Amino acid sequence: MTYNFDPEAWAERQRVLLRRRQAEGELDEAAVQAALAEVERRLEEMWARLEGSYRLPQT
Repeated sequence: MTYNFDPEAWAERQRVLLRRRQAEGELDEAAVQAALAEVERRLEEMWARLEGSYRLPQT
């Protein structure tokens, strides 16, 4: 089984969604900034979990 999750692509989709919601008047600037900070926090958390999770076997 292959797991092809791309944290950067996920974060970019979240950013686009937040900006779209802001443009539609659903979120104000403060809410967008708070949500963007949460996206960045979660992205860092994902990278920390993935760090070193794949290692080539020693030969």
